[in-house]
Amino acid sequence: MITQEQIRKRIAEEIGRSGMTQKQLAACLQVSQQTISAYRCGSKLPALDTFANLCAALDADPAELLGLKD
Repeated sequence: MITQEQIRKRIAEEIGRSGMTQKQLAACLQVSQQTISAYRCGSKLPALDTFANLCAALDADPAELLGLKD
């Protein structure tokens, strides 16, 4: 079973690997820098539309971030 904690961890890792600053990513997603920080520390998950845009901005596979494939 996939947990929210696993998803949070994958999202945080992908953001860290991106090389983008929180400010750059926030501007790209049209969210606050604090929101990106919350994603990085795992205290918040993005809304579905933001998740889709996050995957596009990071060139990340949504299925991998959700733990649906390795």
